[in-house]
Amino acid sequence: MLTKVYGSAVFGVEATTITVEVNTDIGVGYHLVGLPDNAIKESNYRIAAALQNNGFKIPGKKITLNMAPADLRKEGSAYDLTLAMGILVSTEQIEQKKNLSDYIIMGELSLDGSLQPIKGALPIAIKALEENFKGIILPKQNAKEAAIVSGLEVFGVSEISEVIHFFHSEKPLEHTKVDIQAEFYQQLENPEFDFADVKGQESIKRCMEIAAAGGHNIILIGPPGSGKTMLAKRLPSILPPLNLEEALETTKIHSVVGRTLEKGGIMTSRPFRSPHHTISDVALVGGGQYPQPGEISMAHNGVLFLDELPEFKRSVLEVMRQPLEDRDVTISRARFTVTYPASFMLVASMNPSPGGYFNDPEAPVVSSPQEMQRYLSKISGPLLDRIDIHIEVTPVPFNKLTEERSGEKSVVIRERVAKARNIQSLRFQQDDKTHYNAQMNVKQIRKYCVLDKASLDLLKNAMERLNLSARAYDRILKVARTIADLEASENIQGAHISEAIQYRSLDREGWLG
Repeated sequence: MLTKVYGSAVFGVEATTITVEVNTDIGVGYHLVGLPDNAIKESNYRIAAALQNNGFKIPGKKITLNMAPADLRKEGSAYDLTLAMGILVSTEQIEQKKNLSDYIIMGELSLDGSLQPIKGALPIAIKALEENFKGIILPKQNAKEAAIVSGLEVFGVSEISEVIHFFHSEKPLEHTKVDIQAEFYQQLENPEFDFADVKGQESIKRCMEIAAAGGHNIILIGPPGSGKTMLAKRLPSILPPLNLEEALETTKIHSVVGRTLEKGGIMTSRPFRSPHHTISDVALVGGGQYPQPGEISMAHNGVLFLDELPEFKRSVLEVMRQPLEDRDVTISRARFTVTYPASFMLVASMNPSPGGYFNDPEAPVVSSPQEMQRYLSKISGPLLDRIDIHIEVTPVPFNKLTEERSGEKSVVIRERVAKARNIQSLRFQQDDKTHYNAQMNVKQIRKYCVLDKASLDLLKNAMERLNLSARAYDRILKVARTIADLEASENIQGAHISEAIQYRSLDREGWLG
């Protein structure tokens, strides 16, 4: 008897429907074809034990299972439940009271028949809705995430026996429903990391606000203990809240690697990723034999923090150049190509010298000019080109640390950032690729960053006197445009240019040569 049951495979952040054909014939044997990996080939042991422990069995017949399309590589243990249900119906151990072909069925089986969670529940549910399936059956841990997709019946189950009774005796399963509006609009008013906890550092907090308002990449330069990491961790708390489209896109990426199981449902806060400096280039940008998203995609719509930037391998930093420019990353293999979104804010930190102290007469370690040059040259010019703001962070004086007065709350700063972002959204509403100032191309800079003569002279004099490099020119204009937006100023004024010039420390002569 031939039976068809449907599962799904995830490639990149999109799902593809997999048709599992199960044919039972005279003879003995168990044949699984259709490019399964080792985890799927081992499924017959899990399925046999799970069925036996629930009063069923794999009969002594010739069973052939084909996973179509047969030229597409399948991986993982999430097809256990799909294959098991196909075997039960094909061998006539259960009778279909409901049609198997109306549902996507996915889940990993334990030997007692209980179900383990799977990866990629959200893209699987989206694909099921697109292809007009009636519903989806999957482990209970994934149900809330899949239920984000409205118009699809989502059933979360704990054991294979529940699925068997659902199709054999029409015993109802409980629908999983999610109030998407309540889930999504429950924003964090009291974030874990709040700028109100930061003592002093007013100029740095101002700089972080500008970076958030314009989506600018930023690098913090300062000695150990000056607060670089503390400030970076608080940046997501002042970024504008995710809109529904961004939240779904972010949730899909985290779903593919199984990171949504901790909270379930839709992600409502912007991600913050902080990989260690020993990370490989594949782990950062994504890839592998079966490609998975890397840290830059996990930081999509959020912040990627690279602490101690010069300590990262140069090859790792260089692979970020294309994603920083294109805001996505494409991974090619012999049989397929996948593209992951990677639109993130880069926040980097570094010491000003190998010893951590620069131009400090009381420094415990003094670095030679050659050591300084070798240390700073680890950051290439092309990568630095993509960082709009450089800011020096100095240690906080004792009298500031002991102040009773708390700083401005992140919620208040976020309101100003959101207003500036709204101005930019209106400015770029005709351009699908540009959403905020940091994404402006040369043509847009010339159009939206027009300077009067006094401002132009100020910029010219600053570039000549401070020996700023040519790469600094466009970056200063972008940052000045953001400063003007924070003040709701239609035109860039001299004060905006003057402040933006301060944020190009590494372009000054004596830093990178």
